[in-house]
Order: sequence, then structure tokens, then C-alpha cells
Amino acid sequence: MSLGPRRLRVSPGIRRLVRETRLSIDDLVYPMFAVHGTRIREEVPSMPGVYRFSVDELCREAMQVRNMGIPAVLIFGIPESKDEFGSEAYSSDGIVQKAVRAIKESVDDLIVATDVCLCGYTSHGHCGVLDGRCVENESTLDLLQRTAISHALVGADIVAPSDMMDGRVDAIRCALDEYGFERTLIMAYSAKYCSAFYGPFREAADSTPKLGDRKEYQMDPGNVREALKEVSLDVDESADIVMVKPALAYLDVIHQVKESTDIPVAAYNVSGEYSMLKAAAMNGWVDEQRAVMEVLTSIKRAGADIIITYHAKDAVKWMESGE
Repeated sequence: MSLGPRRLRVSPGIRRLVRETRLSIDDLVYPMFAVHGTRIREEVPSMPGVYRFSVDELCREAMQVRNMGIPAVLIFGIPESKDEFGSEAYSSDGIVQKAVRAIKESVDDLIVATDVCLCGYTSHGHCGVLDGRCVENESTLDLLQRTAISHALVGADIVAPSDMMDGRVDAIRCALDEYGFERTLIMAYSAKYCSAFYGPFREAADSTPKLGDRKEYQMDPGNVREALKEVSLDVDESADIVMVKPALAYLDVIHQVKESTDIPVAAYNVSGEYSMLKAAAMNGWVDEQRAVMEVLTSIKRAGADIIITYHAKDAVKWMESGE
């Protein structure tokens, strides 16, 4: 009896030759956390292998990332102090502004994207201006515009609004263009779900809400038609890249978003997804390399053009080592 399809699996070379989905270094974006101070390299307890870096250490890490061939980083900041309006988010001397300026001065040919949101900077931990217990949309848009402009001024190539306010892509695009930053891209967190998988990130960025939750403005996990509507609105508002977040629990959403638009689709392999695999690997329950590469391949197979992942550096090493 003939083997049939098994002939296409008989050797590593044949398997590589006929592989349908190929993960590439060029697909990856590495998220990084910046803090004030010097000589700080502090591991995040719930995210083994992920660190908070002072700007000097961040530049060293960014250089290593560039030398590994990873094309882009996404910068998050942890401020020195917080207030009701998240003023360090748009301060010219804020931590993200310092970090981007330093990276651009010391590391060539690395794309720098920045998170545009207020949650890590506000005393209440929400993504915008509070009116009682609700986030006020229009007042927040003004502060998001100021944040995006402050990032562009220091050299950010991409600004990435993650707040989920209505109309923020249009507001930021108009502000960027008005200030002469027509070449600055917007990577919109278009379908950002209110997810349990953000816990480790909130520890890393100290961004847990002090009251309530974010269900009022982040998406309900049961909805996919709403995700397609959000993506369509962001495309109409001139987003250059749209994003689905999280990735692993929303592969079907990534697929439908990819089918619905012609612009690049990013997926964020978020902190909880990272920490689950790390914990399982550290306990000997899974083979970390195989599990991580399987997860990243699934995200690419679902349709993501760009994968934001804390596994990026390890993934590069494993890709270079072959099958």
C-alpha cells in the first residue's frame, strides 16, 4: 500500500520544502519596559526572562535585539510619579520620550514603536480621563494626541494607541499630520479584548486599575463581529496597521480580521500567554522550544503579518538552529 501524504513528511528537508506556514525573524516585534534611573535591569517576577530596564540598559538590550535581526521594538514606560491625568505620558521628559531619544541616538536600523495610552501613568490606572467612575472619551483624545506627538518628536517610527477610545486613530492621525509627522505610522490596537491574560503585564507596567475594570471600553471576549467593526473604523480613520490582542485565545479573530482588510495585521502574544508557557516549561510539563514555536506558528497561520511577543529573542535562536 502506498504511503500517500506521509511521503511529504519523511525527512526534515522534505518537511521544510513543503511547509505551508513559515515563521520569520522579520515577523517579530520585541516589547520592552523602560524605567527611570541608571544601571537597572530588574526581572519581572511573573515573567521570567523579561526585565524592566533603565534607559542605559535599554539601549544595550535594543542593540542586541537589532544585532539578532529583530526589526522592531515596542516601548512601554513606567513613570516616576502618577497623577489624575497621566501627565508623564505626554511630558517631553517622560520615560518613553527619554528611551526613544536614546535608542534612536545609539542604535541604527531599528524600528521603534511606542505604546500610546494613559493607564500606566494615571493615579487611578484607567486608560483615560475619569468622569466619576467612567472614562471620558473626548477629553482622553486630546491627551492621546499630545502623547503621540511627544513620541514622534523624539523619533518614534510607529505610535500604537492601546486605549480603545472611539475616534482616537483619526484624532492622532490629524495631530501627527498637523505637526509634520506624515511619515509616522499608526499601529492601532483595533480589537483589544478585556482579557484575563494581561495580569503579568500589569505587574510589569504597574498599570492595574485602582477601581473598577476596563470592560466599559475594552472588548467583550465573546464578540467577533464587533472586532471587525472596530477594525473597519480604524482603517477608515487611516490606521496603517491593525492589531488583535491577545493572540492565542483569539486566533479565529485574527483570521477573520486578516480576511476583512488589505492592510497589515498585528497580533500581540501577550504576557499571560508568555507566562503560562514559561511556568509549564520551568515545571518540566512542556518542551519550551517546541511549545513556543508551535504557538507562534499558529498565530502566523491564523493570518498575522506581525507578531509582538516576549519570546522574540528565544524564537530567533531557535529558528536559526533549524528544525
